[in-house]
Amino acid sequence: MKDKNDRLKTIKKLIKAERIESQDALLLHLQKEGFDVTQATLSRDLKLLKVGKISDGTGGYIYAVNTSDEGMESEKIYVQDFLRGYISIDFSGNMVVIKTLPGHANTVCNAIDNLGLDDILGTVAGENCMFGVLKEGVKGSDFLEVLREKIPGLEE
Repeated sequence: MKDKNDRLKTIKKLIKAERIESQDALLLHLQKEGFDVTQATLSRDLKLLKVGKISDGTGGYIYAVNTSDEGMESEKIYVQDFLRGYISIDFSGNMVVIKTLPGHANTVCNAIDNLGLDDILGTVAGENCMFGVLKEGVKGSDFLEVLREKIPGLEE
């Protein structure tokens, strides 16, 4: 039986070599490589490897391994996705509400979730707005300042 380190190396190799759009597709590739892995284990592996989805340039998304150079490129894509979709940002207590263009809330949520913002606990997307919960003691103005550092050109 193959061990976890072999599986992690294989996941990275597959993501770099293949155009993988879903966990199901990745699971099939892993099975062909001789790994018997569940979807839950694969999800944990992807999180551990800091694998994210990036735009494929045609309206779809593919998995990408977050190495330092690739990570910077992924971050640029998340910034572009955020700027393309958001309309306004407002706060109430430890809640942040970002209004988006119709259909862009998921993309904006994904950007927020993947920009490495430590002050936010989590996000939820609707159709044209997303909600985020800030950590205890974090003010909206503090979060906005950090967000502006990550997203140059962000206007309120």
